[in-house]
Amino acid sequence: MSSSSSPAIEPDTPDLICQLDNVQGMVDALTCVRWKRHQDALVELSEHGIVLIVEESGCLQAKVYLQRELFTKYEYGAQGRPRFGISLGLLVDCLNTFSSPGHSNTIEIKYPGPDMELLLKSVDTLNACIYSEIRTRIPETVTWDYNFEQAGSAPLTFTVKSAALKEAIDDLEWPGSSVQISLQKEPPCVIFRGEGHGDLQIDFMYYANTDLLLAFHCDTEVSYGYKYKFLKATTANIPGNVVRENRGSKLTIGRGGMLKVQHLVSVAKALAPQVESAGYQPPSRIAYIEFFVKPEEPAN
Repeated sequence: MSSSSSPAIEPDTPDLICQLDNVQGMVDALTCVRWKRHQDALVELSEHGIVLIVEESGCLQAKVYLQRELFTKYEYGAQGRPRFGISLGLLVDCLNTFSSPGHSNTIEIKYPGPDMELLLKSVDTLNACIYSEIRTRIPETVTWDYNFEQAGSAPLTFTVKSAALKEAIDDLEWPGSSVQISLQKEPPCVIFRGEGHGDLQIDFMYYANTDLLLAFHCDTEVSYGYKYKFLKATTANIPGNVVRENRGSKLTIGRGGMLKVQHLVSVAKALAPQVESAGYQPPSRIAYIEFFVKPEEPAN
């Protein structure tokens, strides 16, 4: 192999080389959207960051936004926005090998490799280097256009503690396969109602418990039904440590009943107590998770 520095035979510049100092944070974010064992994902790269998209049955879509600010290094050299398919389970399992309990190992992510692989490499280990190549593929399908729009002049939205939302949806599994979500103006509340083998209704009253229902906005009363298995996927796989953080999860009902569920996952590197700087707080490093759930067709 020639070592000549002639530009004509130098290897192409990768589309992306980036480094992340909290692998576990990335694992947590991707685990949120891993609702079954074998799951394909579409990855899109841009100068703004990395977006990973998974979907099922044209009725459920999830997106993980890893903005460039989350990375300690982000060198983007592509024209346009490269996209590739990858096994989500394989990606999460590989990332887990780089994450040791109690340590925030730094990894380097590079795309593409010589055969269009996604390359992962540890860069801060003293005695060993972990290296992984993950085969990618040309995406077989184009993701569906969820076309989320506000239902009216103002958004129909509420924010509830993540743990409370997960518990409510878990409880609704007993009645059956469908869950009705209603927003009511007076008194202001959100109603989850499951019907099937029995009936179960869970009310989040806005003024009665602002510790659970953190925000509420409704200028038009609405009610839509959603398949339970799709609604459950929006919370079922949130890692326990993320639920314990108990950030707010934001739900918005758009035009035609499209439901958007948003979670926030910290990807900040844990700082040792003695490293606290006097009064300075670094910018928040948050991965954004979005689910889009299509409503059930109303019965004739």
